[in-house]
Amino acid sequence: MSRYSKFEKTLPDASGKVFAITGTTSGTGFVAAKTVAAHGGEVLLLNRPSSRSVASLEKLKKEVPEGKFVPIDCDLQSFASVRSACKTIKSKYTSIYCLSNNAGIMATPDEITSDGYDKQMQTNHLSHFLLTKELFPLLLASAKEVGDARIVQHSSIARDYTPNQQLEEKYMAKYEKDGMLGGFNSEGFMEGAQWARYSQTKLANSVFNQALNDKLAASSNPDCAKILSTCAHPGWSATNLADDLGPPPFFTRLLMIPFFLFIVQTASDGAMGLLKGMMDVRANLEGGGMYGPENWGGCAGYAVALPSKPHETDQKSKEMIWKMSEEAVGATFDI
Repeated sequence: MSRYSKFEKTLPDASGKVFAITGTTSGTGFVAAKTVAAHGGEVLLLNRPSSRSVASLEKLKKEVPEGKFVPIDCDLQSFASVRSACKTIKSKYTSIYCLSNNAGIMATPDEITSDGYDKQMQTNHLSHFLLTKELFPLLLASAKEVGDARIVQHSSIARDYTPNQQLEEKYMAKYEKDGMLGGFNSEGFMEGAQWARYSQTKLANSVFNQALNDKLAASSNPDCAKILSTCAHPGWSATNLADDLGPPPFFTRLLMIPFFLFIVQTASDGAMGLLKGMMDVRANLEGGGMYGPENWGGCAGYAVALPSKPHETDQKSKEMIWKMSEEAVGATFDI
């Protein structure tokens, strides 16, 4: 029996709960959507409109025939699309139990979105910040009604490989043209400016989790303490995240190393940290916690609580990410 199969059996019933998940067309997001639905939860599938999103919905329906799936168009590279998605959700629901900020892109070219932000940073963090802000009233309603609500970020091992081990403001700044953040090269896997940008986004996910947890704990509204903020990382999982890399020779050679193949997890195993934060019994979780594998340097294994690191809890970084994110989305996020 796989790790995921054993883990999945420990998850509680989710009937009556609504889960909003970004990036469900494949990988960990698909597994999360399928698992929630199999446990009775209603799943809002937040994806960019595409043939992939249509095909993945049909696959989810086949794998969980009794599942409740609600597709909602949401392009994370457009703040307008994110706001439209939130408007749709708020028109249909008065509360949601969980927001799972799962979607992400990796090591893409040095390009900006139509909003003027690095595509990786807007997709992986800034739009998730906006989603969290816009849907927060619905999460707060769940906290008040049932005494529990969840917000989960999805980070990566890459969070520990940022330049200078610090979150940098320039990666969240607005730009007028492409190519302002180091360009793109094929030096090798985890080398070059595209990887620096990716690592910054994954550190941003973790720092946002910490900042959000701090604000929830400090809020004068007692219901905010009932909203659980956690983060997860999938280890080294076989997902479609690297499909657009056009692997350089180094990466191709890496895939041929028997040891590397031995430690790579399935997408289902990689989704355990995400699902733990989304669905596990509240007593098993801690606000601000990071959940993911710890074996082989964090590459594989069951999702366990991992200790926070200084670059994730740095106070200046937490203050900076909140300020820069508010500036990017053009609105304050008060808790």
